[in-house]
Amino acid sequence: MTRLLPKGLFGQTLLVLVAGLVVSLIAGSWIYSLDREQAVRAVGGLSAAQRITNLTKLVQDTPPEWRDRIVAGLSDQNFRVSISARPPAIVSNAEDAAVARAIKDFLVDQLSLGPQRLPRVSASPLGGPMFGGMGPMTGPGPMMHGFGGYGGFRDLQVAVPLADGQWLSFATALPEIGATFSPQFLLSMVIMAIVIFAVSFLAVRRVTAPLAAVSVAAERLGNDLNAPPMPETGTVETRQAARAFNTMQARLRGLIENRTRMLAAISHDLRTPLTLLRLRAENVEDAQEREKMLASIAEMDSMIGETLQFARDEAATEVRRPTDIAALVQSTVDDMSDAGMPVDMQPIDSIVYGCRPNALKRAIRNLIDNAVKYGQTARVTIETTPKTVEITVDDRGPGIPEQELARVFDPFYRLEQSRSRETGGVGLGLAIAQSIVQAQRGELVLSNRSAGGLRARIVLPR
Repeated sequence: MTRLLPKGLFGQTLLVLVAGLVVSLIAGSWIYSLDREQAVRAVGGLSAAQRITNLTKLVQDTPPEWRDRIVAGLSDQNFRVSISARPPAIVSNAEDAAVARAIKDFLVDQLSLGPQRLPRVSASPLGGPMFGGMGPMTGPGPMMHGFGGYGGFRDLQVAVPLADGQWLSFATALPEIGATFSPQFLLSMVIMAIVIFAVSFLAVRRVTAPLAAVSVAAERLGNDLNAPPMPETGTVETRQAARAFNTMQARLRGLIENRTRMLAAISHDLRTPLTLLRLRAENVEDAQEREKMLASIAEMDSMIGETLQFARDEAATEVRRPTDIAALVQSTVDDMSDAGMPVDMQPIDSIVYGCRPNALKRAIRNLIDNAVKYGQTARVTIETTPKTVEITVDDRGPGIPEQELARVFDPFYRLEQSRSRETGGVGLGLAIAQSIVQAQRGELVLSNRSAGGLRARIVLPR
């Protein structure tokens, strides 16, 4: 079930709002149906009670010899009136006792009836026999159609005692609630739901958009310390977060620049005594000892240069631009092949990709150089997928132990057996390559080939 739920803050917030909207609409519809039923019964009951009151007053004020004729004239198919000397047999229905009691209280109040002349009222389901021998009230007569298509009615039976002892009886029907959800009601609910959903969507998007901007800015910062700062707009909290993020970016940029300047100063200060050592070593008479000293000095000088270049590469600000990856890799392979290195590449069609070409070329050169030094040969291939561009460099060397595959990316880390001082490496080639690839939002992966040798794979996202 949780797999179907949205993972993002925007989706989760919108889901909560929509769920609340659905619950509120259901609750509102239920309350509406109850209120509508009460309103229909109240209006129908009040209308019938008012009519009974008026007719009772009319008959009561009429001379006794005229009452039968007046009662016969007042009665019709849906509102039957009769007069008798004895009280009719009216059985109260417990289901609608509240309706009957309300009508009874209304009649007592309007007709000023005393305790000895209380009316009898009953509201029962449709279909029972009428009192007074008038027979059942059958069929949806004109009165039923006049109520606008409600689903059903309830029989109302009322008997009011007159002052001379006669009983004036009435039989009619009260409208009962039918279909709660009319087409108009459903249409209004749908329109309201659409409006509320649209407003909720815009509101949630407005609230969560700054968080998405922070995420994008953080990813951009990981790739480029010189990326433009975030705009400090939006709510107070958003402006504070953007301001803190921009301050952090400025401090990181300052730290990198200070480190580069410090390394440049150290390299300058170290190269002066290294030059003096080289001059003194050349005056050593023992040729074997002199060569060892000069090799150590050259290694130190190379390490200083590589370290400085590594720091400069991390602070580099080369502009990304569309580049033919196939041509870039092919030119690198050709240059190294012309230098006498055993490296080859299968021709491939043009692949245009936005990157920092000079930095990427150096990363590929480092990988090819490592493959030639420690794996005898280098074979370069390029493959494309709908989502990535992959550059692979294979060699035929001894490979790297599985537990060492992650550590070889650490600066100055060298494997004792395959990367010795005689090879001239200082342990920065892979670290520089990984830094460059990560700056391209890509990934550098090392793995041992089943056929033997090491595979270095650069995966760049399209």
